[in-house]
Amino acid sequence: MSPKLPRITSKDIIKAAVKLDFQFDRKSGSHAIYYRDSDKRRIVIPIHSGKIIKPKTLSGIIKDMGLETNEFQNLL
Repeated sequence: MSPKLPRITSKDIIKAAVKLDFQFDRKSGSHAIYYRDSDKRRIVIPIHSGKIIKPKTLSGIIKDMGLETNEFQNLL
């Protein structure tokens, strides 16, 4: 069974993404797109200030980063 997802905001996801060398690429509406040159991965982070990211959305972002849930939690 995988560990429970943390209840976090987009700001926390961005901090973790930057630690993994993702860089801000562009903004499209209320979504920020981050890109990593080393492996050409792209993640889309919804930006809604102060709102908790829904578990299914967070799970998809973690998967797009190429991480397991516990690896992501270690970055927080």
